[in-house]
Amino acid sequence: MILAFHIGDIITVPFGYLLDWMYRLSGNYGMAMLLFAILVKIILIPITAKSKKTSMKLSRLSPRIKEIQDKYTDQQKQGEALQALYKEEGVSMGGGCLWSLVPLLILFPLLAVVRQPLVYMLHETAETAAQIVSVMTEQAPQYFTGNTYYAQVAAARHIHEYAQVIRDAIPGISEATLAGMNFDFLGIDVGAIPEFNIFGWSAYDWAHIGAFLIPVFSAGSQVLSMFIMTKMNNSVITDKNGVKDKETAENSQANQTNKTMMIISPLLSLWVGFTVPGALSLYWFVQGMVSIAIDVILTQHYRKIYDAEDAIRLQQAMERDRIEAEKERQRAERRAANPEGITENTSKKKLQQKQQREQLAAKAAAAKEYAARKGAVEEAEEADASGALSGIPSRPYCKGRAYDPDRYGNHTEE
Repeated sequence: MILAFHIGDIITVPFGYLLDWMYRLSGNYGMAMLLFAILVKIILIPITAKSKKTSMKLSRLSPRIKEIQDKYTDQQKQGEALQALYKEEGVSMGGGCLWSLVPLLILFPLLAVVRQPLVYMLHETAETAAQIVSVMTEQAPQYFTGNTYYAQVAAARHIHEYAQVIRDAIPGISEATLAGMNFDFLGIDVGAIPEFNIFGWSAYDWAHIGAFLIPVFSAGSQVLSMFIMTKMNNSVITDKNGVKDKETAENSQANQTNKTMMIISPLLSLWVGFTVPGALSLYWFVQGMVSIAIDVILTQHYRKIYDAEDAIRLQQAMERDRIEAEKERQRAERRAANPEGITENTSKKKLQQKQQREQLAAKAAAAKEYAARKGAVEEAEEADASGALSGIPSRPYCKGRAYDPDRYGNHTEE
């Protein structure tokens, strides 16, 4: 229990000091809660942007996700294909759903701060706060007839009325604590729990009506926020070619989930609004309206990026269509040139055999030509051999080219 207490203080104590500083700055508890809501949303902009980017990417991938779901009936193969798609597009599933819960988780420590203003905003110890409530319960029990869970709120609202009694009972108590807190905001007591049963109101004045409207407006802001977020996410849904796909957007799983949340979120907000002090509903309403403004800005930012990506995809798709159209035109020309559809066997094996036959035929023709040329040469040589014999008559078979019968003179005449 001690460990849990210390872990809780890590969040609630800074929240208390921050809310107290804003209360002293504005002099009004409702205005302090309004400023606190705006500041929290500004601080959470990086987380909100990360969540928004993931949700918009998932929305854009809805057509491709549907194709995968229709293609694969096996859940394992479908999951593997989806994971590959998410990795390709850089979608982090943990970056969307988990981060979107952070604003909701802030409500729990904030509720502790709202419930115990003596401890977290007036900075008294838990023991001193319990003594203050005990003394005031004896002095003014009518203020503590309701939910004792919020007894510190009632004590902080009326503590200035019994300052002297509490000062006597608790020596050394801070004067800032005895001054109490002002929970009035536009004539509404935001420290009180709104009454849902309008027929049980003690008076139908602005204080009761305003307190009733805060949770209603809070729920309305949730509906408006979910509606705008869904419309903006749907505006970036495109198919794999970068073309807007409104039908898939309307039937996407994310869109169906948002429609469900559009019902659950307001009902949850209403239930919370009529069970906690109005200050918490005021915070929820303000952060809802700020969320709408931030959502519009982030959507416009990411839409510019995604529109540029869609333009590239569309250009690539048009180029693929152009290439396919050119191929189809060429196929049409071939069909027109050969209407009977008779084609030569162009299998790889047949082509190799044909090439081998052509090579053999070429070799045979070359050999034949070579043989013919060789025969012509031989015939010429034979013709030379059958002509007049060289040499002198007494030596008819002397064929030397350098033979000269008169080299040594005419021996016959001698």
